[in-house]
Amino acid sequence: MAFFVTTLVLSNVASSAKIVSLGFSIFGLPLAFDGGTLLFPLSYVCGDILTEVYGFKAARRVIWTGFCALALSSFVFFLLRLLPADAVWEGSAGSAAYDAILGGMSTGGIALASLAGYFAGEFSNSVILSKIKIAMKGRLLFVRTISSTLIGELLDSVIFVFIASLTGVFGWELFFTLIVTNYMLKCLIEILMTPVTYLVVGKLKRAEGVDAYDRGVVYNPFAA
Repeated sequence: MAFFVTTLVLSNVASSAKIVSLGFSIFGLPLAFDGGTLLFPLSYVCGDILTEVYGFKAARRVIWTGFCALALSSFVFFLLRLLPADAVWEGSAGSAAYDAILGGMSTGGIALASLAGYFAGEFSNSVILSKIKIAMKGRLLFVRTISSTLIGELLDSVIFVFIASLTGVFGWELFFTLIVTNYMLKCLIEILMTPVTYLVVGKLKRAEGVDAYDRGVVYNPFAA
């Protein structure tokens, strides 16, 4: 849970802070990604592990904890934006720089985009992984982690970039560039993390003596 919350909050700060260019294009579309893309997929790895070992209900509780932490961090940046600036700091850094780098977090644009995208993406990811696990009777972990990622990350990327563009965090000229690049990188990172997922899942199942199957579970993200 601690690692999940850290990656979620930090990736949103990084998303607000910088857009990174890959330096080449595909079919005329320049490839660039927001800074959070490097870290954000690890939260999906956490979601896979939680759902695989402890089940959908446990994953749901952790996801909502992450949402609360992200909302709190956004509120702190918003409050800092409202407080009067020290004259020395204003001369060396300044409110304009603060707004340019952390504006997405302080206005809530990044947080709103992330919450909406992650709500659709991570819950879809967890539900799909859970259902495939039951259907395949626990075999071939990589099939469900990758399948759920392809769908979850697509929903997340499209919703996140759309709302972030709508709230002015990203320019519309970057809309398709960010969706395509973010999606490709997120899926690639999680696929590369598959051996780590196997290792952690195996260790947790042996240590905890738990291997949840969500038979009869109601897949409602708002359930108690």
